[in-house]
Amino acid sequence: MSTLIQLPVFGLTLTLSAYLAAYWLHQRLGRPGVLSPVLVTTAIVASVLLATGLPYETYLEQVGLLTMLLGPATVALALPLLRNGKALSSSAPAVIVALIAGGFFSILITVGVLQLFGVGEEVLRAALPRSVTSPVGLSIAEALQASVPLAVVLTMVSGVLGAAFGPALLSLARVRDERARGFAVGLTSHGIGTSRVLADSTVAGGWSSAAMVLNALVMTIVLPIVAALVTG
Repeated sequence: MSTLIQLPVFGLTLTLSAYLAAYWLHQRLGRPGVLSPVLVTTAIVASVLLATGLPYETYLEQVGLLTMLLGPATVALALPLLRNGKALSSSAPAVIVALIAGGFFSILITVGVLQLFGVGEEVLRAALPRSVTSPVGLSIAEALQASVPLAVVLTMVSGVLGAAFGPALLSLARVRDERARGFAVGLTSHGIGTSRVLADSTVAGGWSSAAMVLNALVMTIVLPIVAALVTG
């Protein structure tokens, strides 16, 4: 077993196999939010790493190909943005207000909750980019001198939870406009959420990708300032 898990292709095979199985299960059961393929895959991979004792650093090296493809995949998610460019520009005031409000409350809740529980500065720095798409969020985490592995986990948790429960919460709040639904999910759940709503609607997917891209641009400037203010 120790020889098998050390093979360069072990992590890659494990991840792809787990995702394909999770995707099949998700489709077979009617695509329930709580069984998001990303969430199920994460649980499977984490369980295997714990059971085999494979260090996370070794696993990360084994899935280097997937990590390398993360950037192009995120760019591909932004393609629906091009199809909705005119609609976005015609709704510019509402988009700007939603972007500012969403970013403000995201930062406020993150900082407020963590400080309430007395969490240290290192965790706070790693949590700040949690709602920013992964390639940009990791760059921000490095700039903030935060723990990159912790930032990865928190970013993934934020994306998975938003993709799993965001559409249902929006339905409970009676938000039916596909543009508003997509923008809300993309603003809070970045690429994972965008891929989720894109499967339901190209309009929602386009607005979600717009929120993801715009939020990343704004947070690249804002988060270093916020980190300096709250961590001294």
